[in-house]
Amino acid sequence: MGFGGIPIEVRGRPYDGAALAMDDLAMVGQTVGVEFELASVRAASPDAFIAAVEKLRSERGARFILIDAEAATMAATARAARSGDVLLFNVATETDALRGPDCLPHLMHLIPSIAMQTDALVQYIVARKWRDVLVLEGPDARDAKMVRALERSAKRFGARIVTRRPFMLGNDPRERDQNNLALLTAGANYDVVFVADDSRELSRYLPYQTMSPRPVIGSAGLTAEAWHWTWDRDGGANLSRRFRRMANRLMRSEDWAAWIGVKSIIEAVMRSKSTNFATVAAYLKGNEFRVDGSKGQALSFRPWDHQLRQPIQLATHDAVIAQAPFPQFLHQNENLDTLGADQSDSACRFPPKRATAP
Repeated sequence: MGFGGIPIEVRGRPYDGAALAMDDLAMVGQTVGVEFELASVRAASPDAFIAAVEKLRSERGARFILIDAEAATMAATARAARSGDVLLFNVATETDALRGPDCLPHLMHLIPSIAMQTDALVQYIVARKWRDVLVLEGPDARDAKMVRALERSAKRFGARIVTRRPFMLGNDPRERDQNNLALLTAGANYDVVFVADDSRELSRYLPYQTMSPRPVIGSAGLTAEAWHWTWDRDGGANLSRRFRRMANRLMRSEDWAAWIGVKSIIEAVMRSKSTNFATVAAYLKGNEFRVDGSKGQALSFRPWDHQLRQPIQLATHDAVIAQAPFPQFLHQNENLDTLGADQSDSACRFPPKRATAP
């Protein structure tokens, strides 16, 4: 099916990725005598979402809950949750604020942040010596956040934003200068065009329409993904094939995030040799925890913001072109920490742990 001649993507929900991980690891639980259960609830409003999470916790005994929601609902749910006996896992929200000033100690992030995505893209263009960037910014607040992240990444890795140009969506002739691709990309010298367009309404037309023959990155052209279905290394082809066979669609970043979330929880139970919530949660957050995400490097959670360290795949619609981080960009401890907020520049400040009575 399609609208206006444009194919509509069958997106599905990240629950499919969680279900795949349960299938993958079912035998592990049976081997050690631990039974894992995957339950799903849906809600139509933020208040209903909060209530549904609390119901899972109080009536089903759920202590590890994957959340598929937009940023505002994610933040409200995390604030309402009782942090002492639950861990929430973010599989869908990329906003940097939830890893920064709005972070919470019981909220773990499986999907990469916007900063991780722009860091990966800027590392790539700097490695290719495409340092001068023309930025096109859409009208949505999420587009502005993406541009702010890009500005930070450019400063961090040595790219240069030559100019920023806003664009409008639609075909209003009175706004011709702000929705004409030739005019938007004329009159400047640049190596690459970065477009921030959460709607994808304008950006999908941008490749091959720029005034100068330049690559497009960001919301179109080369995009930054947690997972792309064409990744064929490190067991990736097998993972995507099994997902497609189960869900009858291609695996996306959110699906991978749910898959790695369930896999992380189950493996933490196995390795900590405990079903006690506090023990398993501490192991997940600790320095010893590592999990294989079929991306070639062991993954772990950053202690300062609980973001899952991971490579970022840079892809077109039907191919992974490269995977960040790149060897030109080194870190004193962990090269994966060149993607996203490092400890020294993180705005996340978890509240101090309460002292326990003697």
